[in-house]
Amino acid sequence: MHTIELAVLDMAGTTVTDDGLVLRAFDEAATAVGVPESGEEREAARTYVRDTMGQSKIEVFRHLFGAEDRAQQANATFEQVYTDSIDGGVAPVPGATEAITRLRAAGVKVALTTGFSPATQQRIIDALDWADIADLALAPGDGGRGRPYPDLILNSLLRTGIDDVAKVAVLGDTSSDILSGLRAGASVVAGTLTGAHGADTLTAAGATHVVASVADFPALFLPQH
Repeated sequence: MHTIELAVLDMAGTTVTDDGLVLRAFDEAATAVGVPESGEEREAARTYVRDTMGQSKIEVFRHLFGAEDRAQQANATFEQVYTDSIDGGVAPVPGATEAITRLRAAGVKVALTTGFSPATQQRIIDALDWADIADLALAPGDGGRGRPYPDLILNSLLRTGIDDVAKVAVLGDTSSDILSGLRAGASVVAGTLTGAHGADTLTAAGATHVVASVADFPALFLPQH
């Protein structure tokens, strides 16, 4: 294995727990654009949201609701509901802070990525007092297209000055995280079991490893003492 110099870590479900807030915020967004609160349409939309966890939220709403103004309305409602619940509603996944600290102490640069907007990502970082925990934080828009495109990973590589995609390790809790890591050419594309998708889904997506949590991620490539 190549020496890993950059770790690209997803946030919600991977390094951050939000106790199901994504689905609650989605339900509010769907109601705001007129989706019935129960029935086949609502259930189909919920299933799609679960299946596409980790992807850019505005792209998810564009797929679900079609018209741009409706998608934008849903996205605005989602972001507002989620943001209003961040304080007291999000926390680090157990061991996340320690894992990130260990990576950086070993000389590995760390980028935090998300499917949320840059503003919502920043609110999460502020709520967790994580302003200095990572070398970089990127979201769709400021870091290119969201997952499953490889843009956030490749932009992380460019902005941190890493010279080879083979020196990158990726961790996420969804099949979209895995696909973006594979498309970017990362050597380690690991799934974690603390979020949306289970081991079978992550393995089927092509994960090189599956770990119980981010706490176990550094051991995949750091020297053991």
